[in-house]
Amino acid sequence: MNLPEKMRAMVTMGHGGLEQMQLHADWPRPSPKAGEVLIRVGACGLNNTDVNTRSGWYSKAVTDATTGDAFDTVSEDDPTWGGNPITFPRIQGADVCGHIVAVGDGVDPVRIGERVITDNWLRDESDPDNKDKTGYFGSECDGGFAEYTVIRASNTVAVQSDLSDAELATFSCSYSTAEGMLTRAKVTDKDTVLVPGASGGVGGAVVQLAKRRGARVIALASEAKHGDVAALGADMVLPRGPDDLRAALGKEKITVVADVVGGPYWPNLIDILERGGRYTCSGAIAGPMVEFDLRTFYLRDLTFTGSTVIDPEVMANLVRYIEAGDIRPALAATYPLEDLREAQATFIAKKHTGNIVVTP
Repeated sequence: MNLPEKMRAMVTMGHGGLEQMQLHADWPRPSPKAGEVLIRVGACGLNNTDVNTRSGWYSKAVTDATTGDAFDTVSEDDPTWGGNPITFPRIQGADVCGHIVAVGDGVDPVRIGERVITDNWLRDESDPDNKDKTGYFGSECDGGFAEYTVIRASNTVAVQSDLSDAELATFSCSYSTAEGMLTRAKVTDKDTVLVPGASGGVGGAVVQLAKRRGARVIALASEAKHGDVAALGADMVLPRGPDDLRAALGKEKITVVADVVGGPYWPNLIDILERGGRYTCSGAIAGPMVEFDLRTFYLRDLTFTGSTVIDPEVMANLVRYIEAGDIRPALAATYPLEDLREAQATFIAKKHTGNIVVTP
């Protein structure tokens, strides 16, 4: 196959606002090294990690809520998920769906032509369970906001599905994050799970994946999105932040809170957990700094788990769920690559339900 030497790519030039993303029409196309594959990108999902890495929000120097704008002070030592430095220019974008069009040494050429989605955690292949030896696709290395991208062959999962590339590009980050949270919290069919921010990509995935486990799901979302969230399978949908959450829940007994929101409302979430309940967190879009009463924590025998690096088998499991029709995409909108700034602005505004995807 004759492949072009150049490609279109949206390149992030440094920490800051939307202006840091610049479209290049003649960016060098990457070539796969040993153990890698070259993917012609069909679609790439947009996630909070793209916004937060660009803005530098992951840095401990930042204590504000996610805004998508530039921050006055960003430490250059810890502005990524893994707390590592990031180098620019960088092609962001992690949730790739596309076709393998070339392979590097050591990769079976039979894989050329496969339709794949990406497993975005870049693990040490000799020590895959070591969380200290991980990076993230589109963060510590270039990702999928381009016509082509390279990734290790072991980080691609073949998928057989009638879903479009854009629909499949909603799964890798949001759904793996959600499944990781539910796994850490050991959610079963005996649980009732409260999901703040249920209209977002991760929140909506938590709703579906918790229901798949047989749990009862109570969702929090703005009232304009209640119909969309209910369609994902939530058993009850409440306003985003009820003044009296305990009263709003009625007789519901919450055993698990699966949270990506945080912020000022956070103490209310902890106060309604049943004794022995579990809180699992993989985000803090409303603000990372919260008021925490240790007495509630220990007197109620609560368990808190953070969830970032997912277990290696999660992506293979998600593809099985996709192919079996157990979970479905929540695709809010699709934008062409050149409109990625507009797509991010829409994403940041949070007026949509589900995921936003770009196509090259």
